[in-house]
Amino acid sequence: MELTWVAMAASLMMGAGAACLFIFAVKKNWFHNLEDAKYQVFWSDVEHLVDSSKESGKHDNHTDQDAENRSR
Repeated sequence: MELTWVAMAASLMMGAGAACLFIFAVKKNWFHNLEDAKYQVFWSDVEHLVDSSKESGKHDNHTDQDAENRSR
């Protein structure tokens, strides 16, 4: 029975700690503009794809033209 009270006290303390951390984070403005991180990741991926397509496009221009000529 004593272990049950210890477990309940520990869970209440962890809950109170989480609530305090949440309040602290809100007051420190840690949740400001959460969407920005998502867009930073998205645009960095898009930039990587665009850069790689530009690089491959520079080297493959002759190959693309040759393939078009062969298909005619």
